[in-house]
Amino acid sequence: QVQLVESGGGLVQAGGSLRLSCAASGLTFSTYTMGWFRQAPGKEREFVARIRWSDGHTYYADSVKGRFTISRDNAKNTVYLQMNSLKPEDTAVYYCAAAYQKVIATMRREYDYWGQGTQVTVSS
Repeated sequence: QVQLVESGGGLVQAGGSLRLSCAASGLTFSTYTMGWFRQAPGKEREFVARIRWSDGHTYYADSVKGRFTISRDNAKNTVYLQMNSLKPEDTAVYYCAAAYQKVIATMRREYDYWGQGTQVTVSS
């Protein structure tokens, strides 16, 4: 079965960096657009970034543009989220998701599979 396993979350001070990883199995990774979403306490899950399956095109939420970078390694079936200049408002559970051959892929309903999430806490 399909599994997406996130890692790399933790506690960091404002201004610091973290790198999240998501290892995928049970699917043909190169045919999936991969995305990162996050959910803060009491809020809805929101789009953070995605990287397209076909051409590696990336797209970011305005709130993270210029600070976060999404990348993928198809040979390792892994997608990454490099997070720099972290702010307390970035505190959330971060989820990795896979969308089969999707082009836009900025909405939750476009994604077929989800990981369990990893907690990121940014202290002020």
